[in-house]
Amino acid sequence: MKKTFITIALCCGLFVSAQAQKPIKVACVGNSITQGPGRDHDDSYPLQMQAILGKDYEVKNFGVSGRTLLKKGDFPYWNEPQYQEVIEFQPDILIIKLGTNDSKPQNWQYKEDFKKDYLELIASIKSHMTSDGKVYICIPVPVTKDNFGIREQVMVYETQPLLLEIANESGASIIDLYTPLKDRADLLPDGVHPNKEGLGIMAREVAKAIK
Repeated sequence: MKKTFITIALCCGLFVSAQAQKPIKVACVGNSITQGPGRDHDDSYPLQMQAILGKDYEVKNFGVSGRTLLKKGDFPYWNEPQYQEVIEFQPDILIIKLGTNDSKPQNWQYKEDFKKDYLELIASIKSHMTSDGKVYICIPVPVTKDNFGIREQVMVYETQPLLLEIANESGASIIDLYTPLKDRADLLPDGVHPNKEGLGIMAREVAKAIK
């Protein structure tokens, strides 16, 4: 009887230990700036962040190049397999960095839907997270030179205020990725996409916010 009790106690102890060591799952949702040189590329900001956070975290890159938050955008994130993969991942922490491609004229004509669609995206993923799961909304990096139809004026004066409203209404936290790169045009060679160093700055800012 005593041996049985000890065996059960040991098994319970091992189970609790395994649960305690389970890494915190972090899902990074976004466009090409999140995807970086590739979802599995070490230079992408999610994988640079993985190196910063260490083994206590499991960071996954769900970025898809060219995608919009807007459902009526030219390439909605909603239609991508990565959207479903995020839900199946059931993250403990959700990082969203979308909105840059939405500033293109063909997409921003539907700007009245931006807040509604963003809140729905948060709610749809959050419903598959634990009750104490955390959501972070990123203020996108600056557009130092309008390119690919992406417009800085829209990003700063229209998108940013909406993101603050969305965070307030959803209970999400804000991560400011605009300010750290605002005066670093040298780190955004095409005016839109950060290089490795710029992605590293993003990784540090996000890691600092979620730790």
